[in-house]
Amino acid sequence: MSFLPHPLPPSARAEITIEPITKDLGGFRVRRALPHIKKRMVGPFIFLDHMGPAIFPAGEGLDVRPHPHIGLATLTYLIEGSIFHRDTIGSAQNIVPGDINWMTAGRGIAHSERSSPESRQHARQMTGIQSWLALPRAHEETEPAFFHHDGATMPILTDTGVTLHLVAGEAFGATSPVHVFSSTLYADITLTAGAAIPLPDEHEERAIYLLSGSVEIGGETHTAPTLLAFRPADRITIRATTNARFIMLGGEPVDGPRHLWWNFVSSSKDRIEQAKQDWTSGKFGLPPGDDQEWIPLPA
Repeated sequence: MSFLPHPLPPSARAEITIEPITKDLGGFRVRRALPHIKKRMVGPFIFLDHMGPAIFPAGEGLDVRPHPHIGLATLTYLIEGSIFHRDTIGSAQNIVPGDINWMTAGRGIAHSERSSPESRQHARQMTGIQSWLALPRAHEETEPAFFHHDGATMPILTDTGVTLHLVAGEAFGATSPVHVFSSTLYADITLTAGAAIPLPDEHEERAIYLLSGSVEIGGETHTAPTLLAFRPADRITIRATTNARFIMLGGEPVDGPRHLWWNFVSSSKDRIEQAKQDWTSGKFGLPPGDDQEWIPLPA
């Protein structure tokens, strides 16, 4: 089945190339691509972490204690492994590769992310993408909500050497069932060596995060892990020089600057100060079933 134009147009080069900052959290490696000094946001995306690969022996696992958020939506997408999510509105959901966990923090929510007791019974590996999307000002104080989408319900587009899983937003005439608050692009792309795909040009801000392999764009070769951001009007064609996998992301710019402090995003510095007090005082609450510990406010 073909969904791509043929032949593909020649490509401009990437405007910005970012090598993510790597942190080792006790055997759990995280590569942070956004925010970065070269690029704070891409469309609504204000935070992008490439988690893993983490290898957990039997009996061990991920334990991200309850912590708060405001003014954003979190999007969890796994390549391998699993995570069990709990939050203060009562959600309790396991996520596996291909599924989408979308949590709208709005005026305030707290959640935890852990390995389930079942998954801890055997050794396993986990890799995924954790991203935050800043909410438009009109929705920064919306009611918190949580939505889980089974991977089988998500659009999948295929072409010669190309497989596209549309995670959120719109691309190539397809629309994801994930509810977004502004124009959004988020897709998981796999290319075999020699295959190519254009970057949709209907989104003003666009980037790709290269998970594995290498690609050629405008005569330049890029190797994973790398975030590449592009100019709004440029035509971009991404061609795999080896088997490659990457995330397309972007959308319309947010309506004004955003402040980011710890897990809080807001157009108002005063609102972030209030969120600090609310977490310290216990106003956020803790997730049912995971209320015995939490991450304290950073000093």
